[in-house]
Amino acid sequence: MNSITKIAAAIGIVALGAGNVAAETINITVAAGHPPVFRWVKHVNQTFIPTVNKELEGSGITVNWSEQYGGSLAKVGGVLEAVEEGLAEVGLVSSLFEAAKLSEQNVTYFTPFVSTDAAAIAELIDNLHIENADLRAPWGSNNLVYLGGAIGIDDYLIMTKFPVNSIDDLKNKKIGAPGPAVNWLKGTGAVGVSGNLTTYYNEIKTGVYDGVIVFASAALPGKLYEVAPHITKVGFGAQYAGGIAANKDWFDAQPEALQKALMKAGVADRLAYHTDLNAAVAKSFEIMKSKGATVTEVDDAFRQKWAAGMDNVAKEWAAKLDSEGKPGTKVLTTYMDSMRAAGAKPVRDWDKE
Repeated sequence: MNSITKIAAAIGIVALGAGNVAAETINITVAAGHPPVFRWVKHVNQTFIPTVNKELEGSGITVNWSEQYGGSLAKVGGVLEAVEEGLAEVGLVSSLFEAAKLSEQNVTYFTPFVSTDAAAIAELIDNLHIENADLRAPWGSNNLVYLGGAIGIDDYLIMTKFPVNSIDDLKNKKIGAPGPAVNWLKGTGAVGVSGNLTTYYNEIKTGVYDGVIVFASAALPGKLYEVAPHITKVGFGAQYAGGIAANKDWFDAQPEALQKALMKAGVADRLAYHTDLNAAVAKSFEIMKSKGATVTEVDDAFRQKWAAGMDNVAKEWAAKLDSEGKPGTKVLTTYMDSMRAAGAKPVRDWDKE
């Protein structure tokens, strides 16, 4: 069963027996905290919206879109609330920055060194949302419907002002990292500071950070190579950082044709985004090197030493969620089992210790 078929089955048949849809125009505001320079926002405009429009051809429904990106309506970490409250009908929700409300969605960020395949992780997570009620539930409890469009992030690395030849080189250095990725620095001696892409450049330039944990496809448009020219490919792994969601009250009130169009657009967005991403990663490294950055890749021994030196942040995260009545251990086990079944070879089996 492909993703679109699974989605149709998951949302069910809405408005059974409905007749022809009367011609109408529906206003939809779509929001994102990041600006369109970042690929996942660009594809909302270039893929998601055109797919909805195409799917609606012949339905009598026309959408009047209002695109609010780059914090114009909601900043990074604020899109969930904007959609939940109806300020936007649809939003690109960064689960990475919604640790309290979408804690289960952050499972990949608590399981580093599992897989570097962003497209595979994104497809798996979107399918798990269809198949697994534990992953759907947090969206519903926040008055949202998950539409798909999983944002897979290419393999995370470190960009620093200084060369990293050993883990000891990180001791006492201030390293910015997104949300739960701060935990990856435990055991290294580095001082982890929570941050995000919209501020990394200035914070490195002004000395707030000595470096950041980031990924190549965003480091290039963010010009981080100008302030942190030492790129170290640690192999933290690709990640799931969020997806597209709609306000549930609004979604439930929409015609079946629009509901299905939004769901199909989520699949199209994921596929187009990751095709674009895969082509961009190698090019990003080439361009950054041409701009003066140095790129080094650690060996397996370095990677294994890093992973082994960490606390088992995955088990700690799962236990904390369990104590809050959330299915932390179940989600962790499901994710790790699914990744191994898909062929991933984790450096550390976080769920089995």
